[in-house]
Amino acid sequence: MAKKSGKRQQPGGTPATVALTAAGTPYTVHAYEHDPASASYGEEAAQALGVSPDRVFKTLVADVDGELTVAVVPVAGSLDLKALAAAVGGKRATMADPAAAERTTGYVRGGISPLGQRKRLRTVLDASAEAHPTICVSAGRRGLEVEVAPADLASLTAAILAPIGRA
Repeated sequence: MAKKSGKRQQPGGTPATVALTAAGTPYTVHAYEHDPASASYGEEAAQALGVSPDRVFKTLVADVDGELTVAVVPVAGSLDLKALAAAVGGKRATMADPAAAERTTGYVRGGISPLGQRKRLRTVLDASAEAHPTICVSAGRRGLEVEVAPADLASLTAAILAPIGRA
């Protein structure tokens, strides 16, 4: 069962919720019991929260021409690396080394949030997000999601909106 809270900062908040609160952005936190045996963090979140997988977005870190870049795509699909590279004017994209992604963002894999990262990375949000009034992204910890309007997420992360997801 998901635990909901309003915009107020909760005790034990994450850098992502701190950033949302500091910006005065409306959001809802959804917590669920994370299963360490789960094969997919994003699909686990969608199922646990009872939310359509096209409204739950995963945060992936890629290397585009030597620069770490965040891609936020629906958990129902996958990241199109060529489209990501094109969206930021790059030539080639590969998935980033997980240790480098964790070190740079300050989050652990499966809990990387596009918000409140240790080092703010260039961000691309899949254009499909605009079809929803709100989407869920990691709140910075496994078992914790934050629901936010796509326009607010794009604004707070200075994201480019582009079709980077594949069904």
